Amino acid sequence: MPLLQNLISGIKSLLHNEQRSRDMEEELRSFEEASAEEKIRNGVSPHEAHRAARIEMGSLETVKQKVRSTTWESTAESIWQDLRYAVRMLRGSPGFTLIAIASLALGIGANTIIFTLAKGVLLDRLAVPQPNQVRLFAIIRDRRTSPLHSFWGDFYRTPDGRSITHSFSYPVYQLLRQQNLANPALEDLFAFKDLLGQRLTATIDGHADTVSGQLVSGNFYQQLGVQPALGRAIQPSDDTTPGSGPVAVISDGLWARLFGRSPSVIGKTIQLNLIPITIVGVNPPGFTGAASVQISPDVFLPFSMQPTLIPDRKGSLLENPNEWWMSIMGRARPGVSNEAVRSAFAVWLEQDIRATVPVRKNESMPDLVIESGSQGLAAATHDYAAPIYVLSALTGFVLLLACANLANLLLARSAARQREMSVRLALGASRPRVLRQLLTESLLLSSLGGIAGFALGYLGRNIIPHLLSTAWHPAPFYARFDLRIFAFAAAVSIVTGILFGLAPAWLATRTDVNTSLKDAASSATRRRKGLAGRSIVVLQVALSMLLVVGAGLFARSLINLNATSLGFDPHNLLLFAIQAPPARYPAPQDIALHQRIEERLAQVPGVQSVTLIENPLISHNRSNITFLPTGQPKPTGDEQDRDVNGVGQSFFETYRIPILYGRSFGPTDTATSPLVAVINQSLAHTVYPNIDPVGKTFTSNRHQGDHEAIYQIIGVSADAKYDALQEDPPPTFYTLYRQSKEEQFITYTIKTQLSPAAILPALRNAVQSIDKDLPLRDIRTQTEQIEASISQQRLFATLTAGFGILALVLACIGIYGIMAYNVARRTNEIGVRMALGARARQVLFMVLGESSWLAIVGVTAGLIAAVALSRFIGSMLYGLKPADPTTLIAATLILLAVAVAAAYGPARRASHIDPMQALRHE
Repeated sequence: MPLLQNLISGIKSLLHNEQRSRDMEEELRSFEEASAEEKIRNGVSPHEAHRAARIEMGSLETVKQKVRSTTWESTAESIWQDLRYAVRMLRGSPGFTLIAIASLALGIGANTIIFTLAKGVLLDRLAVPQPNQVRLFAIIRDRRTSPLHSFWGDFYRTPDGRSITHSFSYPVYQLLRQQNLANPALEDLFAFKDLLGQRLTATIDGHADTVSGQLVSGNFYQQLGVQPALGRAIQPSDDTTPGSGPVAVISDGLWARLFGRSPSVIGKTIQLNLIPITIVGVNPPGFTGAASVQISPDVFLPFSMQPTLIPDRKGSLLENPNEWWMSIMGRARPGVSNEAVRSAFAVWLEQDIRATVPVRKNESMPDLVIESGSQGLAAATHDYAAPIYVLSALTGFVLLLACANLANLLLARSAARQREMSVRLALGASRPRVLRQLLTESLLLSSLGGIAGFALGYLGRNIIPHLLSTAWHPAPFYARFDLRIFAFAAAVSIVTGILFGLAPAWLATRTDVNTSLKDAASSATRRRKGLAGRSIVVLQVALSMLLVVGAGLFARSLINLNATSLGFDPHNLLLFAIQAPPARYPAPQDIALHQRIEERLAQVPGVQSVTLIENPLISHNRSNITFLPTGQPKPTGDEQDRDVNGVGQSFFETYRIPILYGRSFGPTDTATSPLVAVINQSLAHTVYPNIDPVGKTFTSNRHQGDHEAIYQIIGVSADAKYDALQEDPPPTFYTLYRQSKEEQFITYTIKTQLSPAAILPALRNAVQSIDKDLPLRDIRTQTEQIEASISQQRLFATLTAGFGILALVLACIGIYGIMAYNVARRTNEIGVRMALGARARQVLFMVLGESSWLAIVGVTAGLIAAVALSRFIGSMLYGLKPADPTTLIAATLILLAVAVAAAYGPARRASHIDPMQALRHE
């Protein structure tokens, strides 16, 4: 209670400071009168008594100050005074203030943006209760010796050349769950399959659109502990037999986008792939499912709907032990370690694999891995963790550069205020008091810079996701602001103010008062500050060198990518996808549908040619399948598989890929004619060296497991890039989509001289004349497709170029500031030199030489650091080595030129000093 009373009393004193001062003064005068009266009673005259009482008590203001100093509110009041004085001082130097705040704002803003992304990709967790309890199953296998061959899902290479995936077969999932229920190692198993790569056709109130989906097990919501915001969740009864659960829970985003958050959405029937589905619930905001922390699917459906919604020609995936396609999770049990869980399930997994698929003697079992499922499949973490670490390092250098610039400005400012500090110390101010005043100014500057930086970070939080998104694909992640972002910006601001304001403040308080108050004795005390300023300039140049080299490497890498030969003509090509709903167009009717659409689109005015392609070129999407040449020894391991693409009859003519020998697909190649293929030059050189492959045959399981399918090679095409600009054209063969047994989802390529906006209405009408429920999806040009494939490289080039320019500006300010300060400090010296006969040109080159040496030392240090650190970004470059000589030389010349240009102004000013005025300067 005394503490609370003290706090309340102090607050009242601060709010009524004048009244408190008057009360204290009255109290002290009463004490003085009482003391004087006591002395008068002891026989002292009234005049002498009052005089003695005043002497004993001392100065009224001094006593009042001592009394105030015993309370906490006096400290608060003095801090407030320091703050007001700091504001006045900063307002008196608007140029210094604006430069310091702008430098810090850019540095803190850039770091806030990157930290926001890092938090979303690396730190955010699934929006479920206790996400750290969730465990995710994965397997590591050797492709050459594994008994598992057919996968639909993610996979990543391990350092030893094997692959890790989170895909399992549905029969294995059921067996594992039963075994766990009998001998619990986890609370229970649940499963999901993300369908972001295979969007569903949605017909809502007569309007055709596409939505993303996720298949989930009946206990999915129960095990995650998530309750819908509206309606009910998917239940085990919805996931019993195939087709038994035509229900869906939709995302909060889809509810807002298509239904205006109307409660009447519950019970509404929509069509997904032309199958009637009833909406039974709406997910809470922020819930993104189990696959991703960043992006939520639009609809969640039970696994029982897979055979109906996305049927497979080989039958239900729920009964197919050879197709590994779904992900498994479970919640940890208290007191059960991950190793105990892994050991139990590893034994069960081997038993279940042997029970569901044939295992040969020379085949090895995959290794089971139990991972944290708190981030779902963490695809964004796998894809963007390394780039985010690099960007974090680069923005850290930018912030360090801005802080060095602030320290340099504060050093120069403290030197200019040296006499002011001496006067304050001479008048009785303590050194800690002066130190606190200067630190208050530094913290005020850093706080203002932090506020501006936080605002920049908030406004620019979606710049990077926007640069990585396209008109047909959403951003891979989103930036979400929360208290952690604010805490980060505040911490950076405070630490910056203290660390980089402490040295200038400390140097200012170390002044020799007697020496500093003498007019002509300042040069000796400034030598140390000059050295500190030069050291900071060297650091600035070194950091600038790092950033400029990084900008040059990423910019040149992007230039190399844009200049790489594609092997085809991307101009005037318009792409869009059409999915044939299997409920209306089961195989082979889907092939017939695409053929009708192809023929109808060819009749649209302005269309020069039409072709179809399974995997659009340069889309980071590829397929590979067995390719076994007849009459040759059977390849082993990965050499059996070759890249393949199903295309239309006029594919090579539309993309202008030359046929080197043989022929292209023609009108005689139909669904009923013998199977034919065109191979590219790389495949011809790899499989048929020094012989003509035209007329040769090969077998392939191109028809989903039919190993007896025999193809005849009718032509050899020139090499063309397939899935990525960074990779050489792989050995590839092309088949005719009309000879496939099914093609639900395929991309159309239209060659036209018209703009997309001009021709799209006619293309839509042509498709809707065949089926009004078929929307055109993922509309873009081939050029836009290529640009999207290198969006990450463009992002790095853009950001590092911005960082490099910012570094040059800050380095220029730092060099200019230190040289201008040195010229002002050495005015007397320069005047003496010129009075003794030094020419203006000599003075000019003297100052420029000093700045050049600072730049040379900084550039050398920066070059060493750049060469040492650039190896960490080697895998992100294309067409050049990390220690690229051209980039290093160009960066060196740029930094040296900037240093000379920044120093030229102070040097020219020094060369025009009047000797007589300079000698009277001090």
